[in-house]
Amino acid sequence: MTTLWSFVLVLSGLIFVHELGHFLVARGLGIRVLKFSIGFGPRVWGIIKNKTDYCISAVPLGGFVKMLGEVPDEPVDEADIPVSFSHRPVWHRAAVVIAGPLFNLLFAWLVFVLILLFYGDPVMLPEIGQVQPDSPAAAAGITAGDRILSVNGVEVKSWDDVSDRIKGSDGRPVTLLLDRKGRAVSVTVVPKLKTLKNVFGEDVQVPVIGVVASGNLVVEKVNPFSALWKGFVRTWDMIVLTVEGFIKIFENVVPVSSLGGPIMIAQMAGQQAEQGMLNLFFFMAILSINLGILNLLPVPVLDGGHLVFFLIEAIIGHPLSVKQMQFAQQVGFAILGSLMLLVFYNDIARVFGLLPPIGTP
Repeated sequence: MTTLWSFVLVLSGLIFVHELGHFLVARGLGIRVLKFSIGFGPRVWGIIKNKTDYCISAVPLGGFVKMLGEVPDEPVDEADIPVSFSHRPVWHRAAVVIAGPLFNLLFAWLVFVLILLFYGDPVMLPEIGQVQPDSPAAAAGITAGDRILSVNGVEVKSWDDVSDRIKGSDGRPVTLLLDRKGRAVSVTVVPKLKTLKNVFGEDVQVPVIGVVASGNLVVEKVNPFSALWKGFVRTWDMIVLTVEGFIKIFENVVPVSSLGGPIMIAQMAGQQAEQGMLNLFFFMAILSINLGILNLLPVPVLDGGHLVFFLIEAIIGHPLSVKQMQFAQQVGFAILGSLMLLVFYNDIARVFGLLPPIGTP
C-alpha cells in the first residue's frame, strides 16, 4: 500500500504541477482554458466556472489542460478568436508551453527551500574517521579523529569543502591545519592522483590524500534568505547533473538499461516513503527536475518539440503546415513509444532479475 499511494502522489503531483504551469500562464495571457483535469479518462466529478471545467477523472495518474484552439486546424468561432491559443502571437504560445517544465523546476526549488527552512541543512563535519595505510595522509602523520580547520589557509566548515580544496589542488602540496584533541597541528600533504568512478561510471583522475570522513553530521538552521539561495543552488546543481545525464545517455556512457519507467518510480517512491515524508519529497524534487528537463527535449509531442515549431515560425514568419506538423508528431510518437517500450522492458527485466537493481554496480 505504501508503494501504491506514494506512486500516485509522486506521479499525479508532478504532472499536476506541470499542467498547472500551462494553465496559469494561459489564463494570465487571456487564453481560454476549456478543461483542467486531475487524472485521465471519464469525468468523475467537477465544477464549471468561467467556461473552464475543473474536474477529477477516473485514472488518478497525472492530468491535462485543454485550451480553445489548441489544435491548429480546429474550427474556432470568430467571436472566440481573441481567446484562442492558435490565434495568439508566437511568444504567447511559447510562454504557455514552456511554463509546464518551468513549474516543475520551480516546484523542486520550493521543496528544497521548505526542507531547508523546516528541517535545516545537514552538513558532514570535516572530521577524519579513517586514514588509509600507505597514503599521503598517513605519511604526513594525519590520524583518525583529527578535525580539519583549514586547507591552504582557507577555513573549511564541511567535508565537501575539504574535498573541493583537495581536488582543486591538481596534485600540488596542500597545507592542512588540524584540531587534534584541542591542539592545533599543521601538516603538509602531497595528494596523489587516483582513478575513481564519477557519478556516471566514467574513470576520472582525482587528487586524493587517503582519508575517509567520520560521517558525523550537524544540522544547521537556515534563515529564509539563505534557504532561498541554497534552494536555488541545489536546484541548479541538479539541473546541470540531469542535463549531463541525458547527454551521457546519448553518448552511450550511461547504458540505456539504467533507464526506468513507472514500475521503477513506484518502487523508489515506496522506498523513500518508508524512510519518511522528508525523503519522499526530496525524491519528488529530483524527479520533478528530470520531468522538466525531459519535456524540454526537442522531440515533437513534448513541450520542447512545440518550442522548436514556434522558433521555426518566428524565423520564417508563418507556422508550419498542418501536414508537416502531423508528420513531425508521428515521428515524435514513434520516438516516445519506443522509449516507453524500452523503460517498460527494463522495469520488467529488473522484476525478474534479468537486470541489476538501480544503484547496483
